[in-house]
Amino acid sequence: MELRELKKLVAQGEGLTIEFKRKASHPDKIMREVVAFANTEGGFLLIGVGDDGSLPGLKYPDEDAFVIKNAIAKYCSPPVEYELKQVPVAANRTVLVFYIKPCQQKPVFVIYNFRQGRGRAYVRVADRSVQASREMRQILKYANSGQQIGFTYGERERLLLHYLAEHRQINVATFARIAHLSLKEASTLLVRLTLAKVLQIIPHESGDYFMRTPEDW
Repeated sequence: MELRELKKLVAQGEGLTIEFKRKASHPDKIMREVVAFANTEGGFLLIGVGDDGSLPGLKYPDEDAFVIKNAIAKYCSPPVEYELKQVPVAANRTVLVFYIKPCQQKPVFVIYNFRQGRGRAYVRVADRSVQASREMRQILKYANSGQQIGFTYGERERLLLHYLAEHRQINVATFARIAHLSLKEASTLLVRLTLAKVLQIIPHESGDYFMRTPEDW
């Protein structure tokens, strides 16, 4: 990648597939963005770019690259694939361009408890990395499995679609209440309908919600 290509990328601003980081400090936190890209559509992690789109670069890019590469290997599970380019932006200043590839084995987690192997999954929503809900993790897991997901159109499904015709969106708790289901039962049905492409899930920091797929409107 050349400088003009980098500037064109930066001019787009942070978004679904672009994240700026001024420095490589706190690499464990930067892994949230790495994992979110891997769980969504992939994306560019630019180290040495200010939030305002300025290009201060890094004085010691090899050291910063080493830090980030080690963090990806340490904290991300399953492994994340990426490409790295170093783009000089001024005398003795370089921007690191990590292209994070979308992972085929989802969900990808940031491991925070190595002894017990526990971690958190994240997905990319606009210019933010949002922790994946239980439903989102299930959808990520089965979306690439190749399994054909079907469902039976019964009273609960009819009630759900009637509600969405009036309100356009619903969350697990609301569906459980109107359908007289447990939260687990409501979650399972919403996930199944999403995998069957009847619904789409909209991740959100305050709680996911579900809508009819666009082609159904």
